[in-house]
Amino acid sequence: ARFVKQGIDVTICVVCGRNEKLKNDLETRDWGTILETDGAPKKRKRDVVYHIFHKAVRSKKIQASLDRAAKLDAKEQEMHIVHEPGKVDVVGLGFITNMADYMVGANILVSKAGPGTIAEAAAVGLPIMLTSYLPGQEAGNVDVVLDGGFGDYCEDPILIAKELSCWLQDAELIDVMSVAAKRVGHPHAAEHIVSEIAETSLRWKEQSLLGPKYLP
Repeated sequence: ARFVKQGIDVTICVVCGRNEKLKNDLETRDWGTILETDGAPKKRKRDVVYHIFHKAVRSKKIQASLDRAAKLDAKEQEMHIVHEPGKVDVVGLGFITNMADYMVGANILVSKAGPGTIAEAAAVGLPIMLTSYLPGQEAGNVDVVLDGGFGDYCEDPILIAKELSCWLQDAELIDVMSVAAKRVGHPHAAEHIVSEIAETSLRWKEQSLLGPKYLP
């Protein structure tokens, strides 16, 4: 609803994996009846806990963009400005094997703080909005994104939509976040790891053929 009201045209691809029920729900849902709820969004307990125990905060550039957007929103509300409704398409995707193609074609990734997902997004310079993490296991991944300046963390759907609408209307910010992501990313890491394993294996094989006394 936020994108529609702000006049933002977006295509939202939801990767459902093998969850056919979710995919069918997205395909049959009447999106025209979904409206943004009134009132202040509520923070979840985990959101509060994260900000208490972690020092990582959103980058100054993201915060500056959000501040400008808030001032513009207030001014538009005061002047009763109404935007031409944006066109929002929600596409439910099943199990896919070409995730890299979707990441390269996307402007923003919305995801939990999985290490593999963050690494893949950083490798292609994709800004990230993190919405959750596994306590004690993935909290540090949130720090990587925030300290790296290529994303933010939020659990409230209303605030997520509000911040993403700000990002999508700030092309310069998206470019800055993309560059920041690439600085953190290591797109050839898997290739280097495999190469190291192969070289080590060959070295051990050669030494084993020479006899036990040549083994390290």
